[in-house]
Amino acid sequence: MNIRENIEKIIRIEAAAISAIEVTAEFEQAVEIILACQGRIVTTGIGKAGYIAHKFAATLASTGTPAFFIHPAEAGHGDMGMLSEGDCIIAFSTSGKSNEVIEMLEIAHHLGVHHIIGITSHTDSPLRSLSELVLDMGPDIEEPCPLKLTPSATIAVMLAISDALALTLMELKNFTSEDYGMRHHKGYLGSITRKKYDAES
Repeated sequence: MNIRENIEKIIRIEAAAISAIEVTAEFEQAVEIILACQGRIVTTGIGKAGYIAHKFAATLASTGTPAFFIHPAEAGHGDMGMLSEGDCIIAFSTSGKSNEVIEMLEIAHHLGVHHIIGITSHTDSPLRSLSELVLDMGPDIEEPCPLKLTPSATIAVMLAISDALALTLMELKNFTSEDYGMRHHKGYLGSITRKKYDAES
């Protein structure tokens, strides 16, 4: 194996998967649903998709849209009690068939939560019927894994979609660097926002 060529190939495949995302009217509708949400923004997913869902909640929270992550396995052990009727759930699952996620959304419906946005790839996904709105990742995403099993291109697509939603919401809310600094006042990014604020004061 030529290691360098293999790495370049993997990066090209993942970049191509992101470039192939079809930004439909549903993406705009998803932003409008999140903006109009009277409750909390809740993200969920399991496995690698769960990490993206967790990261999405963190990005939303730091850019002016308060959000939190519920692990679907923990949901069955009491965390469903964190949900209320006005909430909006954003569920990540490439297959849309993960039992823990499907069960959580079914129970969420019984609790009166009907604002559910699904982010999925498979066209036969049960997640679709449980979602008010579906953002399609694309049905034929090639995984660069030699076994065609390890999710990496699909996860890159999820990340790109979630970042696009979060940053669009940020702009629509006219979120400023001062607002950002109030929520992210530590570390390197915090030092940048503090310097900018001091310079403008």
